Amino acid sequence: MTDPDLEIAPDDRPLLHAEKQPARARWPILLVIVLAALAGGGYYFWSVRSRAPAPPVPEAAVPAPPPPQASAPPVEHPLETAQAPLPALGDSDVALQDALSGLFGAQAFTRLFYPENIVRHFVAAIDNLPRRTVALRIMPIRPLGGPFLVAGPEESLAISPDNATRYTPYVRALEAVDTGKLVATYVRLYPLFQQAYAELGYPSRYFNDRLFEVIDNLLAAPDAPAKVALTQPKVLYEYADPELEKLSAGQKMMMRMGRDNEARVKAKLREIKRALAKG
Repeated sequence: MTDPDLEIAPDDRPLLHAEKQPARARWPILLVIVLAALAGGGYYFWSVRSRAPAPPVPEAAVPAPPPPQASAPPVEHPLETAQAPLPALGDSDVALQDALSGLFGAQAFTRLFYPENIVRHFVAAIDNLPRRTVALRIMPIRPLGGPFLVAGPEESLAISPDNATRYTPYVRALEAVDTGKLVATYVRLYPLFQQAYAELGYPSRYFNDRLFEVIDNLLAAPDAPAKVALTQPKVLYEYADPELEKLSAGQKMMMRMGRDNEARVKAKLREIKRALAKG
């Protein structure tokens, strides 16, 4: 059985659902990683399955840029960044590796993150969370094993209550991250995130404003119901509730954590948003 991960696309083509054939889960993601940009930290989760092995992380994995904007929108959430020297974006992996290792620990960094093109991948992944799909090729996090759990007969399928336990260790890790240090690291390295956002196709927009938009989108995710019903009109699973089917990629990730985990992640996101607003 597979996840109803409507928002995950394995490459350039828009794959709206995971395939039904069994295989290992691929892409659970720490949500600190919504603030993936925050020093490469944050915590969002999802998983998707297929019969193919996990794709290698490419040199540059970004979606096609949007059409040019007529004028720059006003900056809504400016940051006072220090003028400390930073490495070039193309040489920034070591700086981000050190930052993430400091926040999560060296062993956790090795276990959880891909070490290449970290800034670009975090920025691209964050930018895509409020959209309908997120391409697997831009994910900065390593796969997590373990099957997505469903329950009930074929005519009454739902996400299993036990599925939430898969995410609990990640929620605990998110809660353990020092919010002040996370935001301080983000602010210190912010010029790198801004440059990556410009390269993504937004030379006139401010990445920190986009980050606030993403956090607000995640906080707007509905509270997960006690039973999340699934349907299978063809080969692929879908949410039975059409309103859930319309949610953004990030909001669906929030709901698949289960009600308790979602509430805890939202509490941390509000804490991070408050700290960012002071930055």
